[in-house]
Amino acid sequence: MNFKSNGKLMLTGEYLALDNALVLALPTKFGQSLVIKEIKGNGTFSWKSFTNDNKVWFESTFKLNNNSFEVIKSSNQKVSTTLIKILNNALELSSKQLNYELNYEVNTFLDFPQFWGLGSSSTLLNNVAQWFSIDPFKLHFNVFNGSGYDVAAAYSKQPITYQINNKKPLVKTVAFNPSFKNHIYFVYLNEKQNSYSEVKKYQENKNQVEIEEAILLINSITYQLITASELSHFEELLNEHEHILSSVLEIPTIKEQLFPDYKGGVIKSLGAWGGDFVLVTAKDKENLNYFKKKGYHTTLSYDEIIS
Repeated sequence: MNFKSNGKLMLTGEYLALDNALVLALPTKFGQSLVIKEIKGNGTFSWKSFTNDNKVWFESTFKLNNNSFEVIKSSNQKVSTTLIKILNNALELSSKQLNYELNYEVNTFLDFPQFWGLGSSSTLLNNVAQWFSIDPFKLHFNVFNGSGYDVAAAYSKQPITYQINNKKPLVKTVAFNPSFKNHIYFVYLNEKQNSYSEVKKYQENKNQVEIEEAILLINSITYQLITASELSHFEELLNEHEHILSSVLEIPTIKEQLFPDYKGGVIKSLGAWGGDFVLVTAKDKENLNYFKKKGYHTTLSYDEIIS
């Protein structure tokens, strides 16, 4: 059995997605595969996770016992705890019966460096959901505290809008293919952000009245971004989005923090602020030398990363 899921980039609605804001998300060409081999045995699972350069970064052995997974040994206790939580919830949601007379060799393969933050957890979760033939959103909400947009992107073949509507995910594919995409780049900030701790911090500190006002503005920006035909309009919308979120989060924009003297275009945070990738517009490719001089050497064009 072989399953594959896409990584993701969140263009709009970060944080506010948790309060039903409309998100524009882009599946990436990079993702994660899950390969399962079944052999005769006694319900033992041998699990190995490989990096994008084919090195084992995690391995564990666990056993199926009374319709539940139990860890026998693990190279990383924190990772195995999360993995077992995903698998036990999947087993509980599924009508699938695993065979106690088989052993399972399970391998995962990332297409992207772990620290890029493109969705190693969401791609794994969606692959497990496919394996157990269950609703990936039910599995997600049982295990994680995020909005679930990354799960929607994991199985989508094209850009999507995502929104929680009456506690249910509403996913729509959209024709987002800007004519000026040759001016859009993604720069890695040399730091992976912990989205789950950021979500918790946001939920603890948010001002509900301010949130509701911001959501109306962000939803409008999302719709306008999808249909923007000029780079200048696209940039205006990105700037507006950054300043709205900056006010809500009471955090300076990433441009104010790290790149105040960038003159080549706009810079927008993607997902949890403070790490992973930022979207950068550049009138001229030479403008990107600015980021290299500051020590940010991973820059991908739109077509290099987006499906």
